[in-house]
Amino acid sequence: MNVLELSEQEIIRRNSLEQLKAMDINPYPADEYVVNAYSDDIVANFSDDAEPRQVSIAGRMMNRRIMGKASFFELQDSRGRVQVYVSRDDLCPGEDKEMYNVVFKKLLDMGDFVGVEGFVFRTQTGEVSVHAQSLKLLSKSLKPLPVVKVKDGVTYDAFEDPELRYRQRYVDLVVNAGVKETFLKRAQVVKTMRQVLDDAGYTEVETPTLQAIAGGATARPFITHFNALNIPMYMRIATELYLKRLIVGGFEGVYEIGKNFRNEGMDRNHNPEFTCMELYVQYKDYNWMMSFTEQLLEKICIAVNGKPETEIDGQVISFKAPYRRLPILEAIKEKTGYDLEDKSEGEIREVCKALKLEIDDTMGKGKLIDEIFGEFCEGTFIQPTFIIDYPVEMSPLTKMHRSKAGLTERFELMVNGKELANAYSELNDPIDQEERFKEQMRLADKGDDEAMIIDQDFLRALQYGMPPTSGIGIGIDRLVMLMTGNSYIQDVLLFPQMRPEKVPARDKVEAFTALGIPEEWVAPIHKAGFLTVAALGALEKPGKLFQDLLDINKKYKLGYKVPVVDEVKKWVEAAAAATTTAE
Repeated sequence: MNVLELSEQEIIRRNSLEQLKAMDINPYPADEYVVNAYSDDIVANFSDDAEPRQVSIAGRMMNRRIMGKASFFELQDSRGRVQVYVSRDDLCPGEDKEMYNVVFKKLLDMGDFVGVEGFVFRTQTGEVSVHAQSLKLLSKSLKPLPVVKVKDGVTYDAFEDPELRYRQRYVDLVVNAGVKETFLKRAQVVKTMRQVLDDAGYTEVETPTLQAIAGGATARPFITHFNALNIPMYMRIATELYLKRLIVGGFEGVYEIGKNFRNEGMDRNHNPEFTCMELYVQYKDYNWMMSFTEQLLEKICIAVNGKPETEIDGQVISFKAPYRRLPILEAIKEKTGYDLEDKSEGEIREVCKALKLEIDDTMGKGKLIDEIFGEFCEGTFIQPTFIIDYPVEMSPLTKMHRSKAGLTERFELMVNGKELANAYSELNDPIDQEERFKEQMRLADKGDDEAMIIDQDFLRALQYGMPPTSGIGIGIDRLVMLMTGNSYIQDVLLFPQMRPEKVPARDKVEAFTALGIPEEWVAPIHKAGFLTVAALGALEKPGKLFQDLLDINKKYKLGYKVPVVDEVKKWVEAAAAATTTAE
């Protein structure tokens, strides 16, 4: 990398790196550094009456304050921050004060990883700190961290640009307090869920991510090609059909917590790659699953927040069981005034038109009802609400309702205006299932690119017999949003999907040398802000560039033969001519 591509701070840090090496200090040592204490434990367990505690800690050097022969800095480890006091004479008890005067004061920077051995004490201002007796560099940081300051509860120069935060999560985690806490809570959500399911006697399994048929949901899949078999393959959109095969095979209950992929849009509630938990239990129905889900979510909320309530978007949401149960057609009637019971596809299409919904001819009865519910109902359910008894057209994998014609035993759990879970009394009639698949194929023929493809192997499995079963899918990302009070799904994903990073256009060195510009001067021209021949050709005052090049040559001690003003002027004229010719 050319030094001119670096910022001034990066250049300084690389120079410090070289000086450290020259002093026989390895900036990236390989040996283990033994840690016996952490910041939170040091502060929490300090006692003024106890003997001074010897500790060995490690972390990033932050917020350094140098005051002559003594200094303070904050050490940030995996659990928080603790203040470290560094005295020149304690760090360097002999005549050689180089470790303090040169290494600590001049060659170490904020963001460097250091190891500190010393004892715990309380300063005159009352802050529990570590008095350093030895200091070791563990890793040199070559890029400066954003400097975020907090004073009297007010944050200054916050690293808050979402684009940068999501793209550089590693920086976000270091400088923004509370970000790591979100992901620790996410881990607690998954841990608690797994514990409840394991304690219930259900088996965690893994099913294929690459599938020959993307089934188990209505969604547009990602498609790839399997070269070895010369067949198209799909990233899974759901784990359902494979998990049901295992119920056929004799498992009492199976679940999977894993990634699904849907080639659809991105917004504050959707990411094309998301985590879902799916559970299937034999001899159960959707009524049992509603009760089980209530208990599961209440336990998770208590484990994460210490109580069965959470707050998001200014709303306090209670996960304390039981939750309201509301049939979907009643919900639509309640919110729109239209009764869709026993209505034909054509009649529902007319209702959609009356409600001024954007619909098209590819939409069947199920999609039309879904559009109405999504537009007028879904966002109104803030407290946990089971929307139950969906029309059969909306539920190709669900058992027919035992007492309500045309409906199925299905529920979706709505929380904070969004779907959190989807569950069925699973369809185990292979003949009925085949007819439902065929109806999905008819929708596909009409142009519905989310319709299900017939999975013949799954039908074969059902023909061997699947016991009465209830299943559920819970979106982990949305659940974490609720439990942590985050309104954007990107804030609960460590690495959300992003558009490609925009990189400024830059012409190759050859494009500049073709104009008669010596190769060594191309990098300084770039440093001066002219990354393309067109930009150089548009320059109105070549004298300004000449002066900039002189300053760069001097500042960075390049030692290049300085061009005269007329030479620089000819470079600009040649660039302008080349740009005109290209146009």
